[in-house]
Amino acid sequence: MYAVIATGGKQYVVKEGQTLNVEKLDKEAGSSVELEVLMVADEGGKEVKVGTPNVSGAKVTAKVVEQGRAKKVRIVKYKPKSRYTRVNGHRQPFTKIQIEKIA
Repeated sequence: MYAVIATGGKQYVVKEGQTLNVEKLDKEAGSSVELEVLMVADEGGKEVKVGTPNVSGAKVTAKVVEQGRAKKVRIVKYKPKSRYTRVNGHRQPFTKIQIEKIA
């Protein structure tokens, strides 16, 4: 069984036991979180439930594994002939979750 969930303005196709990095959630490591379910289907694809926008009665439960920050992305601005160079960096925060149950 797999489902399509929405969190952090993005959509993910998930299965039970899968781990993935999503946009930062305000939960501590070890806590549980329920996610919005947009679609649920069985492995063969014979039974598919599509929500408008969410599937009523469907639930995806995930466990927060850790909070972290992604690798640094360097942003460089440069203007030739004017001695202007500016280097900046950014590390996007994320939450690693593990899908426990799709119901």
